[in-house]
Amino acid sequence: MSETAIVAGGCFWCTEAVFNDVIGVESVESGYIGGEVANPTYKQVCTGTTGHAEGVKIVFDPATVTLPEIYDMFMGTHDPTQLNRQGNDVGTQYRSAIFPLDDAQRAEAEAAIARWNDGHSGQTAVTTIESGEWYPAEDYHQEYWDGEGQRNPYCLAVIPPKLMKLRKSFADKVKG
Repeated sequence: MSETAIVAGGCFWCTEAVFNDVIGVESVESGYIGGEVANPTYKQVCTGTTGHAEGVKIVFDPATVTLPEIYDMFMGTHDPTQLNRQGNDVGTQYRSAIFPLDDAQRAEAEAAIARWNDGHSGQTAVTTIESGEWYPAEDYHQEYWDGEGQRNPYCLAVIPPKLMKLRKSFADKVKG
């Protein structure tokens, strides 16, 4: 039976590309979570005034890839030490956050942040644990890297290094 995890680590195009390369991930949907506006648009979220983060909803097979592995991959493929930014993307919509769907996921999120902090002496993750309603992003944001993204200079600069981190640290979990 599939499980679902929701994380936000900057640009959702980048996070989606990472998890689409993970064995056991069945689907990745880009969207918005953690804000006050119902059914926000990309244009609204980009203003930074809705409170939403750009996130991804990951549906996965826990017999192949576990929730702790999903969270570790998330922490290991973006910079969880940057508050409200990832690289040149600045604003609360680009914050590092985990959105657990129940108490067990909350405990796993706390453990993943602690593991990351323990393994990076001198650095502390600012990743938050939050709740919120999920809103799928517009269709043109879905599967972006596999389409338009590979012609987008921003994506070409940002996504390959994240995929390299995934392949280096989680080689046994990456699709061929």
